Formats: sequence, C-alpha cells, structure tokens
Amino acid sequence: MYYSYILFSATKDRYYVGMCRAIEERLRKHNTNHKGFTDGAGDWKLVYYEIFELKEKALAREKQIKSWKSRKMTAKLIMGNNE
Repeated sequence: MYYSYILFSATKDRYYVGMCRAIEERLRKHNTNHKGFTDGAGDWKLVYYEIFELKEKALAREKQIKSWKSRKMTAKLIMGNNE
C-alpha cells in the first residue's frame, strides 16, 4: 500500500503534503532532526491520508494536492468538503 498524506505543524502553522509507503515511519522521520521543509518543528501531526495500491496513483494524488497551492482547498479536503 501507498499513502498520500497531509501533516500539520502548529509551530510552523503550515501543512505538508507527501507520499510514502510506511506512513507511521514517515511521520516519525518528519518529527526528528533532519534537513528539509519539515525540520525544526517536531510537532507534525497526521491530519489526512488516502490509501492507494499503486505508487503512481499515490504520487499523482500528492502532486494534485500540491498543485492547488491553496491552504483553503487543503483545509476543505481535510474537513471532508473536497467537492
């Protein structure tokens, strides 16, 4: 299984959209010391995810969500209003 997911950090007041195979392990890595967009916060919470059988489908969904470039649309998706 593959996951497209959205994390939220209260510290950064930001969303992060990603794709992975092992969602719990990936969340742990986001909350450890590393370089990149999610570094430094340590309070990332999983707020949304979708499951896919194919990696290509999960990657396409990740890219679709990122293409919105809209915090409002991301929040609507999380709240279940992705019309």
